[in-house]
Amino acid sequence: MNLLTQIPLTKSKNPIDYSSRLLLLGSCFSENIGAKLEYFKFQGLQNPFGILFHPLAIEKLIQKSVHQEVVTEKDVFHANEQWHSFDAHSCFSNSSKEKIIDDLNEAVQSTTAQLKKASHIIITLGTAWVYRNNASEKVVANCHKVPQANFTKELLNVDDVKESLERIIEMVRSINPTAQFIFTVSPVRHLKDGFVENQLSKSHLISAVHKVLNEGISYFPSYEIMMDELRDYRFYAKDMIHPNEVAIDYIWEKFCEVWIDDGTTRVMKNVDEIQRGLKHRPFNPVGEAHQKFLTSLSKKMFRIQKDYPFMEFNTLKS
Repeated sequence: MNLLTQIPLTKSKNPIDYSSRLLLLGSCFSENIGAKLEYFKFQGLQNPFGILFHPLAIEKLIQKSVHQEVVTEKDVFHANEQWHSFDAHSCFSNSSKEKIIDDLNEAVQSTTAQLKKASHIIITLGTAWVYRNNASEKVVANCHKVPQANFTKELLNVDDVKESLERIIEMVRSINPTAQFIFTVSPVRHLKDGFVENQLSKSHLISAVHKVLNEGISYFPSYEIMMDELRDYRFYAKDMIHPNEVAIDYIWEKFCEVWIDDGTTRVMKNVDEIQRGLKHRPFNPVGEAHQKFLTSLSKKMFRIQKDYPFMEFNTLKS
């Protein structure tokens, strides 16, 4: 008896392995996937400007990075006792104007470097709803709790999203012609926009992505897996909006089926064994059994780091 409908998936011809260089951009779901890739010690850079929900915000970061634009005083503003950037997430907000400018320029530089060497660029789109600053007439990445009256809310149509994605692809390929793009739509519903409005937004994103699919540009159905295969509320967090840990693990497994090289799985199992060992809390930290355990774990780390010297693990504590 089959108790759910499964979305058919096809193995990628250009999978990710431990030589891959990854760049993850987009909504909070990109951080869920990014956390998994980081746990298994893949080489990547995740959301250097923080969480970015819509394509125009991602495009702006790509533009700054490809053209190596310098962030200056005119790119930040002061509100609620902190300095902010309308182009970045609130994680950059700082009481020091100099610090936020330095941090943003460092993020631009690290993105530029990663774009040039990235083998795979994973972009998760969250919403087609955007907020336009009435004063500057520019679409912002984050409103930073500036009063709503200062913005006009707009819905990007399918062509708006498509053209933004095309510009992103073109800019990246101007400095990295071989990068593989993986687009996905976040399974997190933006219900503050409204139930119907969220569905409309997601449909615009999905339609636009499918208009740009081509050689080296793929779509992974995160949203569809959540909405169809995991359609039960037991797969949601307490807010009934975000996928819970079980759902994230399930979508991650599906992602691995498509995008992780089969030969890499063995190494991932070894990394997982080490990671679990590092989290182990002994009954008797100074006992002989625990000391043997630490010695064994240290040898496993040495062997894997010999083959993959870029992997770094937490320091063992005896």
